[in-house]
Amino acid sequence: MSTVDSMSSASDTPFFGPRRAMELQELTRRPKHNVSPTLGELLRLVGDAQTDSDASPDHHVLEVSNPTSCPFVLAFNNLTYSVKVPRKMTAPACFRRRREHELPDSIVETNTKILLNDVSGEAREGEIMAVLGASGSGKSTLIDALADRIHKESLKGTVTLNGEILESKLLKVISAYVMQDDLLFPMLTVEETLMFSAEFRLPRSLSMSKKKARVQQLIDQLGLRNAAKTVIGDEGHRGVSGGERRRVSIGIDIIHDPIVLFLDEPTSGLDSTSAFMVVKVLQRIAQSGSIVIMSIHQPSYRILNLLDRFIFLSRGQTVYSGSPTNLPRFFAEFGHPVPENENRTEFALDLIRELECSPGGTKSLVDFNRSWRIKTERKQSTKSRGSNLSLKDAISASISRGKLVSGATNVDSNLSTSVPTFANPFWIEVAVIAKRSMINSRRMPELFGMRFGAVFLTGIILATIFWKLDNSPKGVQERIGFFAFAMSTTFYTCAEAIPVFLMERYIFMRETAYNAYRRSSYVLSHALSSIPSILLLSLTFTAITYYSVGLANGFHGFLFFFLMVTASFWAGSSFVTFLSGVVSHVMLGYTVVVAILAYFLLFSGFFITRDRIPAYWIWFHYLSLVKYPYQGVLQNEFDNPNVCFVRGVQIFDNSPLGVFPEELKLKLLKTMSQTLGMNITNATCLTNGPDILRTQAVTDISKWNCLWVTFGLGFLFRFLFYVALSIGSKNKRR
Repeated sequence: MSTVDSMSSASDTPFFGPRRAMELQELTRRPKHNVSPTLGELLRLVGDAQTDSDASPDHHVLEVSNPTSCPFVLAFNNLTYSVKVPRKMTAPACFRRRREHELPDSIVETNTKILLNDVSGEAREGEIMAVLGASGSGKSTLIDALADRIHKESLKGTVTLNGEILESKLLKVISAYVMQDDLLFPMLTVEETLMFSAEFRLPRSLSMSKKKARVQQLIDQLGLRNAAKTVIGDEGHRGVSGGERRRVSIGIDIIHDPIVLFLDEPTSGLDSTSAFMVVKVLQRIAQSGSIVIMSIHQPSYRILNLLDRFIFLSRGQTVYSGSPTNLPRFFAEFGHPVPENENRTEFALDLIRELECSPGGTKSLVDFNRSWRIKTERKQSTKSRGSNLSLKDAISASISRGKLVSGATNVDSNLSTSVPTFANPFWIEVAVIAKRSMINSRRMPELFGMRFGAVFLTGIILATIFWKLDNSPKGVQERIGFFAFAMSTTFYTCAEAIPVFLMERYIFMRETAYNAYRRSSYVLSHALSSIPSILLLSLTFTAITYYSVGLANGFHGFLFFFLMVTASFWAGSSFVTFLSGVVSHVMLGYTVVVAILAYFLLFSGFFITRDRIPAYWIWFHYLSLVKYPYQGVLQNEFDNPNVCFVRGVQIFDNSPLGVFPEELKLKLLKTMSQTLGMNITNATCLTNGPDILRTQAVTDISKWNCLWVTFGLGFLFRFLFYVALSIGSKNKRR
């Protein structure tokens, strides 16, 4: 019987129960590197000890000690990264006096800033490696370099795992990155947030009961039991505390039990107690068989005791790399011993800052660290510095233990292909994203409420202004004006959707950066989630305006008008969504949308007909989103040749002759008949529907083709949205 199975049968083992607030501090008394259970081992115990009904309300923490270790060693050597920044712009010759020694006016001087300079080190499984230094020292840059968030062509040096070059595709599967900012959906509870992360990260083969059990175990591990049912919150909604938010941010990235965990300033903005609890959680994650690499600005004494390795940086260079216990001896041999009863890291940071302000800088400390490291490596030459397992064997062993739950059952010679890129198939990702979107929409009804209110109010105004239009020449003008305003309004009301993606942009970038789900899944789910609201808005607007205005063709005309309004909302929503993927600011997005929609309306054919648009602008007419719905509803209204809109003396209504008495108009009509040699009476139809369509120059495309083109443009902009996300959300430094 395995260690895990034997312990699962122990009668005194508590199982997934409430954790007290002070438990994290009590755990400091345990041996520092006692290895905790992996996710796979926990889930096997869950399957043995818990039924799918989850009948027991109590959740106890399961402790498993000393499973077979599969060590990983992440090593980085000679990492160098620099960027070019503008230093000085040379003024044009017309604004200054040219001197002989000056550079040509067209040259812009640049300065190369070195962010990382030959940085080396290693991090081991079961340990926390902390990157320290003052602001601007290169801490976040080093974390980004190790996490593959810098383009390969810009970064020099190597990053290896168990001695093998770590490929980008594999790294995304076996690692997680926790950003400094807590990017979470404010209206989801802590439990819901972690549950959605579990549905993304854990494979389909895992039952829902085991996913729920993992979430409950993680809530206890993170010390979030009391806040499990509390919403995350934001500026307008009260939610969890700052420390709890940070732990939730960590939880959503460790739900799949990653081998390597990167964190950028996880204690930033937290009080000392919250910061200690966060790092204590990270220690437990490391002890479960992970490599934890974090940047931290200035750790407290309690946090210092939880860290296993240090890398001190100064302006991109390593000034110390090693164990915290060796730090006093290091500075003592350097000639600056650490005073008694003083925080070692605070002393080191203060000394580094003093050296940075000195004429020689930190060169002496960098050189001393290099010689110290060579001497230390010689002493340890007889010991094994790396892992005894190859990367293939280590990952294979981890998969067999259940640490990687991405769906892989074995590992062949090509690690990148044997470990699945995504934990779940495409359709499951779409369903989970849509479910999360609906929950957010339901808890933030003001976003849809604003759109619905705008459409409803606009419909009421149009219905009352254009009430029961007749078939007179004036009625024709008013109908055309109604259609132009109605179709353009459907697009303008879609501008309210701009903040929807902009609020999710950085959450989306964080989740897709390490393969929580596919970008295509997000785009499709985003589109499907918008359909119910589009149908409701279209039906509301059509029902209010169609019969109130007195439009033609009965139910068939109503149905086509509804379809065209739906297509307009679809195309407008897709267009706005695409722009929100291109721009990064709400106000900029509104400005761009309003300006472009104004141009679309200008070239739609309402203000100037198609045959009057100059040839060099006609391309914009066919690109106009408003053209096709406007032309389609016009044809739907005026395509009946049996409906007359100008009879007899009505021909004078839109001219100065319209003010004359009826008798005089009849005489003029009789005179015209004699001149033209045809009988024109007051009942003669002079203009029918098709005549109006020809006058408006909207006969180039049929109404059904206008409908399909409008729907097609919506799909086109959704595809462009996907392209924009694929190009613009790489989240890598260049």
